[in-house]
Amino acid sequence: MNGIEATGRIVINLFTTLDGVAQAPGGRDEDTSGGFRFGGWQAPFEDEVVGDDIMSGLTRVEALLLGRRTYDIFSSYWPLHTDNPVGERYEAIPKYVATRNPSLELPWRDSARIGDDLAAEIETIRARHRETHVWGSLDFVQALFAEQLYDELHLWVYPIVLGEGAKVFPSGAAPSRLRLIEPPLTGGSGATLLRYAPLPGEPETGTIEA
Repeated sequence: MNGIEATGRIVINLFTTLDGVAQAPGGRDEDTSGGFRFGGWQAPFEDEVVGDDIMSGLTRVEALLLGRRTYDIFSSYWPLHTDNPVGERYEAIPKYVATRNPSLELPWRDSARIGDDLAAEIETIRARHRETHVWGSLDFVQALFAEQLYDELHLWVYPIVLGEGAKVFPSGAAPSRLRLIEPPLTGGSGATLLRYAPLPGEPETGTIEA
């Protein structure tokens, strides 16, 4: 363990449709890669329960851990909205950016690059911060899933099917098992929060018999 006592938690937060699409929930131009037509699909689902959960997480988060694309989106938006509780909190805490580009410019205050040795760097982040949040960052999240470098997955599932777009678990995702750690929480919009923790080992199989 390199002499580091890793006690903090890595929490992945994702908004997804019923068919698993998590691309660009927040805005039309957030991510149009692949010709995605439904950017901002979450916006019509105003939900007090979802908002309360986000604000509850805001009181615990001590650092952000983001993929490159999500970092670019956040760093171009939240520093301009520090009058908002979310923007104020994000401005004040460290930001870690997963990228293998050592010359990448990181304009947002208190930002640092990781990615050379992900497992060791995640261990260090856990030792520094009691709770680190991952938002979006679908490509980066696949690496966290594959190596089980996270402690909780918070998955808000919305009652909508898009039929296209980047998914939480795309074809080729690492086989894995999870356990539900709390009863599902459903908001007035029909969005349902599922909180999972990873389990070791690959999925087991069997035969269902009468």
